[in-house]
Amino acid sequence: MMAGTSIRPRTFKQEEAEYEEKEESEHESEISWLMRSSDFMADEISTKKPHCLFSQSLVLLIFLLALASSCQGLLQADSSSAAVKQNVTRVSAVFAFGDSTLDSGNNNYLVTPYKSDFLPYGKDFFGHKPTGRFTNGRLLTDFAASYVGLKEEVPAYLDPSLSLDDLITGVCFASAGSGFDPLTAEINQVIPMGEQIDYFRDYLSRIELQVGPDRMDKIMNNAVFIISAGTNDFAANYIPLPIRKKMFSIADYQNFVLQNLQEFLQGIHKLGARKMAVVGLPPVGCLPVIITLFGFGDRKCIEAFNSMSIIYNNKLKDILRKASTVLQGAQLIYVDVFTPLYDFILSPNKYGFEETMVGCCGTGMVEAGLACNANSLVCIDASKYVFWDSIHPTEKTYLTLFNYFKPLIDNFLESSN
Repeated sequence: MMAGTSIRPRTFKQEEAEYEEKEESEHESEISWLMRSSDFMADEISTKKPHCLFSQSLVLLIFLLALASSCQGLLQADSSSAAVKQNVTRVSAVFAFGDSTLDSGNNNYLVTPYKSDFLPYGKDFFGHKPTGRFTNGRLLTDFAASYVGLKEEVPAYLDPSLSLDDLITGVCFASAGSGFDPLTAEINQVIPMGEQIDYFRDYLSRIELQVGPDRMDKIMNNAVFIISAGTNDFAANYIPLPIRKKMFSIADYQNFVLQNLQEFLQGIHKLGARKMAVVGLPPVGCLPVIITLFGFGDRKCIEAFNSMSIIYNNKLKDILRKASTVLQGAQLIYVDVFTPLYDFILSPNKYGFEETMVGCCGTGMVEAGLACNANSLVCIDASKYVFWDSIHPTEKTYLTLFNYFKPLIDNFLESSN
Protein backbone atom coordinates (compact mmCIF):
# COMPACT_ATOMS: atom_id res chain seq x y z
CA MET A 1 0.00 0.00 0.00
CA MET A 2 2.89 2.36 0.60
CA ALA A 3 5.27 1.48 -2.18
CA GLY A 4 7.74 4.23 -2.80
CA THR A 5 7.38 5.76 0.66
CA SER A 6 10.64 6.92 2.23
CA ILE A 7 11.80 5.17 5.38
CA ARG A 8 10.90 7.01 8.61
CA PRO A 9 13.49 5.78 11.13
CA ARG A 10 13.19 8.57 13.70
CA THR A 11 10.60 10.74 15.37
CA PHE A 12 10.82 14.49 15.11
CA LYS A 13 12.04 14.67 18.67
CA GLN A 14 14.91 12.45 17.71
CA GLU A 15 15.73 14.51 14.62
CA GLU A 16 14.49 18.00 14.45
CA ALA A 17 -0.73 17.37 -17.94
CA GLU A 18 -3.52 18.52 -17.12
CA TYR A 19 -6.31 16.20 -16.16
CA GLU A 20 -8.78 15.74 -18.97
CA GLU A 21 -12.24 17.17 -18.30
CA LYS A 22 -15.08 14.67 -18.01
CA GLU A 23 -18.78 15.34 -18.17
CA GLU A 24 -20.56 15.41 -14.83
CA SER A 25 -22.97 12.69 -15.88
CA GLU A 26 -20.15 10.21 -16.46
CA HIS A 27 -19.24 10.30 -12.77
CA GLU A 28 -22.61 10.87 -11.10
CA SER A 29 -23.16 7.20 -10.27
CA GLU A 30 -19.65 6.69 -8.91
CA ILE A 31 -19.79 9.85 -6.79
CA SER A 32 -23.21 8.88 -5.48
CA TRP A 33 -21.86 5.47 -4.51
CA LEU A 34 -18.97 7.10 -2.67
CA MET A 35 -21.43 9.38 -0.90
CA ARG A 36 -23.43 6.36 0.24
CA SER A 37 -20.20 4.83 1.50
CA SER A 38 -19.50 7.93 3.58
CA ASP A 39 -23.02 7.80 5.03
CA PHE A 40 -22.48 4.14 5.92
CA MET A 41 -19.24 5.02 7.73
CA ALA A 42 -21.01 7.72 9.72
CA ASP A 43 -23.88 5.34 10.61
CA GLU A 44 -21.43 2.67 11.72
CA ILE A 45 -19.61 5.08 13.99
CA SER A 46 -22.85 6.36 15.50
CA THR A 47 -23.83 2.83 16.65
CA LYS A 48 -20.56 2.19 18.52
CA LYS A 49 -20.20 2.61 22.26
CA PRO A 50 -18.24 5.72 23.31
CA HIS A 51 -15.21 3.83 24.55
CA CYS A 52 -14.87 2.12 21.18
CA LEU A 53 -15.05 5.30 19.16
CA PHE A 54 -11.58 6.76 19.48
CA SER A 55 -9.79 5.42 16.42
CA GLN A 56 -12.81 5.77 14.13
CA SER A 57 -13.68 9.23 15.41
CA LEU A 58 -10.07 10.29 15.00
CA VAL A 59 -10.12 9.26 11.36
CA LEU A 60 -13.35 11.20 10.83
CA LEU A 61 -11.92 14.21 12.66
CA ILE A 62 -8.82 14.14 10.50
CA PHE A 63 -11.05 13.80 7.47
CA LEU A 64 -12.86 16.94 8.56
CA LEU A 65 -9.54 18.71 8.54
CA ALA A 66 -9.43 18.17 4.83
CA LEU A 67 -8.86 21.45 3.54
CA ALA A 68 -6.28 20.65 1.26
CA SER A 69 -7.22 22.79 -1.00
CA SER A 70 -3.99 22.22 -0.85
CA CYS A 71 -1.94 24.21 -2.77
CA GLN A 72 -1.69 27.23 -4.50
CA GLY A 73 1.48 28.76 -4.16
CA LEU A 74 3.34 31.75 -4.81
CA LEU A 75 6.81 31.32 -3.56
CA GLN A 76 10.29 32.56 -3.59
CA ALA A 77 12.04 33.95 -6.58
CA ASP A 78 15.32 35.67 -7.30
CA SER A 79 15.02 39.06 -5.64
CA SER A 80 17.35 40.55 -8.20
CA SER A 81 15.07 39.73 -11.14
CA ALA A 82 13.54 42.51 -13.19
CA ALA A 83 10.06 41.36 -12.24
CA VAL A 84 10.80 41.72 -8.56
CA LYS A 85 12.30 45.18 -9.02
CA GLN A 86 9.14 46.29 -10.81
CA ASN A 87 6.73 44.63 -8.41
CA VAL A 88 8.37 46.16 -5.34
CA THR A 89 6.90 49.54 -6.23
CA ARG A 90 3.52 48.20 -7.29
CA VAL A 91 2.22 46.14 -4.39
CA SER A 92 1.53 47.89 -1.10
CA ALA A 93 0.10 44.93 0.82
CA VAL A 94 -0.90 41.27 0.53
CA PHE A 95 -4.12 40.14 2.21
CA ALA A 96 -5.28 36.54 2.59
CA PHE A 97 -8.76 35.10 3.14
CA GLY A 98 -9.86 31.49 3.24
CA ASP A 99 -8.76 28.26 4.87
CA SER A 100 -5.66 26.36 6.04
CA THR A 101 -3.87 26.82 2.75
CA LEU A 102 -3.47 30.47 3.79
CA ASP A 103 -4.00 30.55 7.57
CA SER A 104 -0.75 31.72 9.15
CA GLY A 105 -1.91 31.37 12.74
CA ASN A 106 -5.38 32.83 13.34
CA ASN A 107 -6.64 29.51 14.66
CA ASN A 108 -4.04 29.72 17.43
CA TYR A 109 -6.41 32.17 19.11
CA LEU A 110 -9.57 30.07 18.72
CA VAL A 111 -11.02 27.19 20.70
CA THR A 112 -10.94 24.64 17.90
CA PRO A 113 -9.24 21.31 17.15
CA TYR A 114 -8.03 22.79 13.86
CA LYS A 115 -4.60 23.87 15.06
CA SER A 116 -0.98 23.35 14.05
CA ASP A 117 0.97 25.56 16.46
CA PHE A 118 3.21 22.70 17.54
CA LEU A 119 6.04 20.66 16.07
CA PRO A 120 6.69 19.13 13.62
CA TYR A 121 4.60 21.80 11.87
CA GLY A 122 6.93 24.68 11.09
CA LYS A 123 10.10 22.66 11.49
CA ASP A 124 11.48 24.22 8.29
CA PHE A 125 10.07 27.70 8.98
CA PHE A 126 12.29 30.58 10.10
CA GLY A 127 13.81 29.57 13.44
CA HIS A 128 12.36 26.06 13.04
CA LYS A 129 9.29 27.14 14.98
CA PRO A 130 5.60 26.27 14.60
CA THR A 131 3.39 29.26 13.84
CA GLY A 132 -0.01 27.76 13.10
CA ARG A 133 0.71 27.17 9.41
CA PHE A 134 -0.41 23.73 8.24
CA THR A 135 2.88 22.78 6.60
CA ASN A 136 6.54 22.32 7.42
CA GLY A 137 7.48 25.81 6.25
CA ARG A 138 5.97 28.74 4.41
CA LEU A 139 2.68 29.31 2.62
CA LEU A 140 1.86 30.89 -0.70
CA THR A 141 1.12 34.29 0.78
CA ASP A 142 4.46 34.36 2.59
CA PHE A 143 6.29 33.86 -0.65
CA ALA A 144 4.02 36.18 -2.58
CA ALA A 145 4.90 38.96 -0.14
CA SER A 146 8.58 38.09 -0.43
CA TYR A 147 8.44 38.01 -4.22
CA VAL A 148 7.01 41.52 -4.46
CA GLY A 149 9.51 42.83 -1.92
CA LEU A 150 7.16 43.52 1.00
CA LYS A 151 8.27 41.13 3.75
CA GLU A 152 9.17 37.50 4.34
CA GLU A 153 5.89 36.37 5.88
CA VAL A 154 2.26 37.45 6.09
CA PRO A 155 1.20 37.36 9.76
CA ALA A 156 -2.14 36.36 11.24
CA TYR A 157 -4.39 39.33 11.97
CA LEU A 158 -5.34 37.96 15.39
CA ASP A 159 -1.72 38.00 16.56
CA PRO A 160 -1.71 40.68 19.29
CA SER A 161 2.01 41.38 18.88
CA LEU A 162 1.78 42.88 15.38
CA SER A 163 3.35 46.28 14.80
CA LEU A 164 1.96 48.99 12.54
CA ASP A 165 4.53 48.05 9.90
CA ASP A 166 3.34 44.45 10.08
CA LEU A 167 -0.25 45.55 9.61
CA ILE A 168 0.02 48.06 6.80
CA THR A 169 1.88 45.67 4.48
CA GLY A 170 -0.81 43.01 4.73
CA VAL A 171 -2.17 40.38 7.06
CA CYS A 172 -3.95 37.06 6.94
CA PHE A 173 -7.63 36.72 7.87
CA ALA A 174 -7.89 33.07 6.80
CA SER A 175 -8.93 30.35 9.22
CA ALA A 176 -8.07 26.67 8.80
CA GLY A 177 -11.21 24.59 8.39
CA SER A 178 -13.32 27.39 6.93
CA GLY A 179 -15.27 27.46 3.68
CA PHE A 180 -17.76 29.44 1.64
CA ASP A 181 -20.63 27.44 3.12
CA PRO A 182 -21.24 28.97 6.59
CA LEU A 183 -22.05 25.51 7.93
CA THR A 184 -18.49 24.36 7.23
CA ALA A 185 -16.97 26.88 9.63
CA GLU A 186 -19.71 26.26 12.19
CA ILE A 187 -19.01 22.53 12.21
CA ASN A 188 -15.28 23.10 12.56
CA GLN A 189 -15.53 25.92 15.11
CA VAL A 190 -13.46 28.31 13.03
CA ILE A 191 -13.88 31.76 11.46
CA PRO A 192 -16.53 31.89 8.70
CA MET A 193 -15.80 33.83 5.53
CA GLY A 194 -18.33 36.47 6.55
CA GLU A 195 -16.53 37.08 9.82
CA GLN A 196 -13.25 37.29 7.95
CA ILE A 197 -14.79 40.26 6.13
CA ASP A 198 -15.76 41.70 9.52
CA TYR A 199 -12.16 41.43 10.67
CA PHE A 200 -11.06 43.14 7.47
CA ARG A 201 -13.50 45.98 8.14
CA ASP A 202 -12.08 46.28 11.64
CA TYR A 203 -8.58 46.33 10.15
CA LEU A 204 -9.44 49.21 7.83
CA SER A 205 -10.86 51.33 10.63
CA ARG A 206 -7.93 50.52 12.88
CA ILE A 207 -5.25 51.39 10.33
CA GLU A 208 -6.95 54.49 8.96
CA LEU A 209 -6.98 55.98 12.45
CA GLN A 210 -3.20 55.60 12.54
CA VAL A 211 -2.13 56.50 9.01
CA GLY A 212 -4.97 58.73 7.80
CA PRO A 213 -7.43 58.31 4.91
CA ASP A 214 -5.05 59.37 2.14
CA ARG A 215 -2.41 56.78 2.96
CA MET A 216 -5.11 54.19 3.57
CA ASP A 217 -6.43 54.79 0.05
CA LYS A 218 -2.94 54.32 -1.39
CA ILE A 219 -2.52 51.05 0.49
CA MET A 220 -5.84 49.72 -0.78
CA ASN A 221 -5.31 50.87 -4.36
CA ASN A 222 -2.12 48.83 -4.65
CA ALA A 223 -3.00 45.85 -2.46
CA VAL A 224 -3.39 42.27 -3.68
CA PHE A 225 -6.08 39.99 -2.22
CA ILE A 226 -5.67 36.20 -2.33
CA ILE A 227 -8.73 34.05 -1.64
CA SER A 228 -8.45 30.29 -1.19
CA ALA A 229 -11.40 28.30 0.14
CA GLY A 230 -13.92 25.70 -0.97
CA THR A 231 -12.11 22.42 -0.40
CA ASN A 232 -13.53 22.03 3.11
CA ASP A 233 -17.04 22.61 1.83
CA PHE A 234 -16.78 19.34 -0.05
CA ALA A 235 -14.15 17.30 1.81
CA ALA A 236 -15.23 18.21 5.35
CA ASN A 237 -18.92 18.91 4.85
CA TYR A 238 -20.81 17.67 1.80
CA ILE A 239 -19.01 14.37 1.31
CA PRO A 240 -18.84 12.99 4.88
CA LEU A 241 -21.93 14.59 6.44
CA PRO A 242 -25.64 14.14 5.62
CA ILE A 243 -26.99 17.67 6.18
CA ARG A 244 -26.15 19.28 2.85
CA LYS A 245 -26.66 16.06 0.86
CA LYS A 246 -30.29 16.07 2.01
CA MET A 247 -30.67 19.64 0.75
CA PHE A 248 -28.63 19.69 -2.46
CA SER A 249 -27.53 17.53 -5.34
CA ILE A 250 -23.81 17.70 -6.07
CA ALA A 251 -24.36 20.22 -8.86
CA ASP A 252 -26.72 22.35 -6.77
CA TYR A 253 -24.31 22.36 -3.85
CA GLN A 254 -21.52 23.55 -6.13
CA ASN A 255 -23.79 26.40 -7.21
CA PHE A 256 -24.64 27.17 -3.58
CA VAL A 257 -20.96 27.37 -2.62
CA LEU A 258 -20.19 29.53 -5.65
CA GLN A 259 -23.07 31.88 -4.85
CA ASN A 260 -21.55 32.39 -1.41
CA LEU A 261 -18.19 32.99 -3.06
CA GLN A 262 -19.73 35.71 -5.24
CA GLU A 263 -21.21 37.37 -2.17
CA PHE A 264 -17.82 37.23 -0.49
CA LEU A 265 -16.15 38.95 -3.45
CA GLN A 266 -18.85 41.62 -3.43
CA GLY A 267 -18.26 42.12 0.29
CA ILE A 268 -14.53 42.76 0.09
CA HIS A 269 -14.99 44.79 -3.09
CA LYS A 270 -17.30 47.17 -1.22
CA LEU A 271 -14.52 47.63 1.31
CA GLY A 272 -12.00 48.54 -1.37
CA ALA A 273 -10.52 45.29 -2.69
CA ARG A 274 -9.69 45.58 -6.38
CA LYS A 275 -6.89 43.17 -7.32
CA MET A 276 -8.22 39.73 -6.40
CA ALA A 277 -6.75 36.28 -7.11
CA VAL A 278 -9.17 33.41 -6.48
CA VAL A 279 -7.78 29.90 -6.12
CA GLY A 280 -9.75 26.96 -7.48
CA LEU A 281 -10.12 23.51 -5.98
CA PRO A 282 -7.18 21.07 -6.02
CA PRO A 283 -7.58 17.46 -7.18
CA VAL A 284 -9.56 16.51 -4.07
CA GLY A 285 -9.47 12.85 -5.05
CA CYS A 286 -5.68 12.84 -4.70
CA LEU A 287 -5.53 14.02 -1.08
CA PRO A 288 -3.99 11.18 0.96
CA VAL A 289 -6.78 11.24 3.56
CA ILE A 290 -9.45 11.00 0.85
CA ILE A 291 -7.61 8.06 -0.72
CA THR A 292 -7.44 6.38 2.69
CA LEU A 293 -11.14 6.80 3.42
CA PHE A 294 -12.55 6.14 -0.04
CA GLY A 295 -9.85 4.23 -1.92
CA PHE A 296 -10.68 0.92 -0.22
CA GLY A 297 -7.04 -0.08 0.03
CA ASP A 298 -5.99 1.09 -3.43
CA ARG A 299 -3.62 4.04 -3.04
CA LYS A 300 -4.33 6.02 -6.15
CA CYS A 301 -6.34 9.13 -6.94
CA ILE A 302 -10.12 8.82 -6.88
CA GLU A 303 -11.08 10.33 -10.21
CA ALA A 304 -14.77 10.79 -9.39
CA PHE A 305 -13.81 13.38 -6.79
CA ASN A 306 -11.29 14.94 -9.16
CA SER A 307 -14.04 15.32 -11.74
CA MET A 308 -16.14 17.09 -9.13
CA SER A 309 -13.26 19.56 -8.64
CA ILE A 310 -12.97 20.15 -12.39
CA ILE A 311 -16.67 20.87 -12.80
CA TYR A 312 -16.59 23.28 -9.86
CA ASN A 313 -13.51 25.03 -11.24
CA ASN A 314 -15.10 25.51 -14.65
CA LYS A 315 -18.10 27.14 -13.02
CA LEU A 316 -15.78 29.31 -10.93
CA LYS A 317 -13.97 30.57 -14.03
CA ASP A 318 -17.28 31.63 -15.58
CA ILE A 319 -18.28 33.44 -12.39
CA LEU A 320 -15.01 35.34 -12.22
CA ARG A 321 -15.33 36.42 -15.85
CA LYS A 322 -18.78 37.81 -15.16
CA ALA A 323 -17.74 39.40 -11.87
CA SER A 324 -14.95 41.27 -13.63
CA THR A 325 -17.57 43.14 -15.64
CA VAL A 326 -19.91 43.79 -12.71
CA LEU A 327 -17.59 44.80 -9.87
CA GLN A 328 -16.44 48.29 -10.78
CA GLY A 329 -12.68 48.61 -11.07
CA ALA A 330 -12.11 44.99 -10.06
CA GLN A 331 -9.40 42.84 -11.60
CA LEU A 332 -9.93 39.17 -10.88
CA ILE A 333 -7.86 36.18 -11.89
CA TYR A 334 -8.52 32.49 -11.54
CA VAL A 335 -5.61 30.52 -10.07
CA ASP A 336 -5.66 26.99 -11.47
CA VAL A 337 -4.01 24.84 -8.84
CA PHE A 338 -5.57 21.61 -10.13
CA THR A 339 -3.46 21.29 -13.27
CA PRO A 340 0.04 21.64 -11.80
CA LEU A 341 -0.68 19.70 -8.62
CA TYR A 342 -2.19 16.84 -10.57
CA ASP A 343 0.90 16.77 -12.76
CA PHE A 344 3.15 16.70 -9.68
CA ILE A 345 1.27 13.61 -8.57
CA LEU A 346 1.23 11.85 -11.94
CA SER A 347 4.80 12.76 -12.95
CA PRO A 348 6.71 13.39 -9.71
CA ASN A 349 10.17 12.79 -11.15
CA LYS A 350 9.86 15.86 -13.37
CA TYR A 351 9.68 18.03 -10.26
CA GLY A 352 12.02 16.23 -7.89
CA PHE A 353 9.32 14.46 -5.87
CA GLU A 354 9.40 10.81 -4.89
CA GLU A 355 6.26 10.28 -2.78
CA THR A 356 2.82 11.48 -3.85
CA MET A 357 0.26 9.22 -2.20
CA VAL A 358 1.09 9.75 1.49
CA GLY A 359 2.27 12.68 3.57
CA CYS A 360 5.59 13.12 5.35
CA CYS A 361 4.13 13.14 8.88
CA GLY A 362 3.15 9.87 10.56
CA THR A 363 1.87 7.18 8.23
CA GLY A 364 0.91 10.03 5.93
CA MET A 365 -2.49 8.45 5.36
CA VAL A 366 -4.70 10.00 8.07
CA GLU A 367 -2.58 12.30 10.23
CA ALA A 368 -3.19 16.06 10.26
CA GLY A 369 -3.52 18.68 12.94
CA LEU A 370 -3.39 17.20 16.44
CA ALA A 371 -2.56 13.75 15.08
CA CYS A 372 0.64 15.09 13.52
CA ASN A 373 2.67 16.08 16.56
CA ALA A 374 6.13 15.98 18.11
CA ASN A 375 5.78 12.26 18.81
CA SER A 376 4.94 11.45 15.19
CA LEU A 377 7.34 9.77 12.83
CA VAL A 378 8.43 12.15 10.11
CA CYS A 379 10.17 11.51 6.82
CA ILE A 380 13.85 12.36 6.53
CA ASP A 381 13.45 14.74 3.57
CA ALA A 382 10.12 16.55 3.25
CA SER A 383 11.20 18.05 -0.08
CA LYS A 384 10.70 14.62 -1.65
CA TYR A 385 7.02 14.65 -0.66
CA VAL A 386 4.14 16.45 -2.33
CA PHE A 387 2.15 16.38 0.93
CA TRP A 388 3.33 17.28 4.42
CA ASP A 389 0.47 15.60 6.27
CA SER A 390 -2.49 13.68 4.89
CA ILE A 391 -4.06 16.89 3.57
CA HIS A 392 -1.65 19.79 3.19
CA PRO A 393 1.28 20.33 0.81
CA THR A 394 4.92 20.66 1.76
CA GLU A 395 6.81 23.92 1.40
CA LYS A 396 8.58 22.35 -1.60
CA THR A 397 5.21 21.85 -3.26
CA TYR A 398 4.32 25.50 -2.72
CA LEU A 399 7.68 26.52 -4.17
CA THR A 400 7.18 24.37 -7.25
CA LEU A 401 3.70 25.79 -7.69
CA PHE A 402 5.12 29.29 -7.45
CA ASN A 403 7.50 28.63 -10.31
CA TYR A 404 4.51 27.43 -12.34
CA PHE A 405 2.47 30.52 -11.49
CA LYS A 406 5.22 33.12 -11.82
CA PRO A 407 4.20 34.27 -15.33
CA LEU A 408 0.58 34.54 -14.17
CA ILE A 409 1.63 36.65 -11.19
CA ASP A 410 3.76 38.98 -13.29
CA ASN A 411 1.05 39.39 -15.94
CA PHE A 412 -1.55 40.09 -13.26
CA LEU A 413 0.58 42.76 -11.64
CA GLU A 414 1.52 44.25 -15.00
CA SER A 415 -2.07 44.45 -16.24
CA SER A 416 -3.33 45.95 -13.00
CA ASN A 417 -1.13 49.04 -13.28
